[in-house]
Amino acid sequence: MKAILDGRVIAESDDIVECGGYQYFPSAAVRMEWLDKAQKTTSDRACPHGVQFYDVTVDGVRHERAAWSYEAPRPEMKQVAARFGFWEDVKVV
Repeated sequence: MKAILDGRVIAESDDIVECGGYQYFPSAAVRMEWLDKAQKTTSDRACPHGVQFYDVTVDGVRHERAAWSYEAPRPEMKQVAARFGFWEDVKVV
């Protein structure tokens, strides 16, 4: 699968975990140089899995909070540890 933003592949892998309707890519498959940690909101801090959102910048265009990972997933979400999910402008195909 691929995660595509503005025509650019920001993640690609056959090792995908689906959880809650989202596909999670291993961190090694993500163009981490295009991701910047977003400031945590009150809602983020309340997440029991320790969510961290990332802004994704492609060709100088910043897409706020378009990626996320769980820093401390609880046992029911352990399968997505060290993985990234994408949404909003990111197309996963």
